[in-house]
Amino acid sequence: VQLQASGGGLVQAGGSLGLSCAASGDTFSTYVMAWFRQAPGKEREFVAAIRRNGSTRVYADSVKGRSTISRDNAKNTVCLQMNSLKPEDTADYYCAAGRAVILSATREATAYDYWGQGTQVTVSS
Repeated sequence: VQLQASGGGLVQAGGSLGLSCAASGDTFSTYVMAWFRQAPGKEREFVAAIRRNGSTRVYADSVKGRSTISRDNAKNTVCLQMNSLKPEDTADYYCAAGRAVILSATREATAYDYWGQGTQVTVSS
């Protein structure tokens, strides 16, 4: 499956931003979808994930309550809405797709098979 992320940009602290990831090439609904991020000089970290039918969403503690992940299986897209952004949210954001991601491994980057190219989010203070 091919993934194309978009929606990044520059936003002031306290603002909001919506990221989108379009998938193609395979049956989107069979994949667990997730967002990860990587700040300069830091390791890639989990942000949020959503199970195949959207029934279960998992969030990193750092974004819980400020972010919402959603998916539209008819449109082959997964979105991440981020609110109350902080400078520490600055990073490249990547969408990922995994076919056989067990719930306990949802936060593990190694559980995902396909990755998008990343979209940059910069939050100014």
